[in-house]
Amino acid sequence: MIIRRRTTGQHHGRLRDALEEAALALVAEGGPHGFTLAGACRRAGVSVAAPYKHFADRDALLASLAARSFAEQRRRCAAALAASEDPREQLAAVAAAYVRFAGEERALFEIAFNAGLDKTRHPELAAAAHELIGVLLPVASRAAGEEAAFDLLVRVASAAHGLALFLQHGSLGGHREPLSVTEDRAARTARALVDQQRRQGPPPAHPSEDHMLSDQTKDPAR
Repeated sequence: MIIRRRTTGQHHGRLRDALEEAALALVAEGGPHGFTLAGACRRAGVSVAAPYKHFADRDALLASLAARSFAEQRRRCAAALAASEDPREQLAAVAAAYVRFAGEERALFEIAFNAGLDKTRHPELAAAAHELIGVLLPVASRAAGEEAAFDLLVRVASAAHGLALFLQHGSLGGHREPLSVTEDRAARTARALVDQQRRQGPPPAHPSEDHMLSDQTKDPAR
């Protein structure tokens, strides 16, 4: 017979990890909006006062997990980019990797995009997203030219995100298709968007896009 002790001592030295894992499990079961700190405490087997040693509130715990989500996205993105030197294929691989991330790490995906976190309170999340864009913009620039890079990246990212949501909710033709099929669909869509952008040429200039591009190309040391 296995005896499970319900004491805070069993989490000594790893309380933060225990709470994050409990929160992930709860989000996987009921989504980010039904998650509570009290529920995470019960799942982790710690007192309701325990989280405040590491997290100011519920959103702070979710923000920590959102940061983990963006870090995992960056890791997968880097692996996808390393698989080819052709920018068209790199964007296709990134789109497929994004869909796989959403399928394999549903709770992290939900927290990053559906938890309603206020990025003014957690600027590290906006910075993480900005960093990811900065990694992908040069690839999009090589795929379709500097003037079209931001527009192309938005289109590829939007398509991949939409397919990821369709996959999660079983909205593709009224059924839940295999992850590998949706990955392939995301890659084919990205290739088609690159080809379309190349045929169309650069889109009309937009001030906000010019500002975004200039921010991304600034020397970070300045």
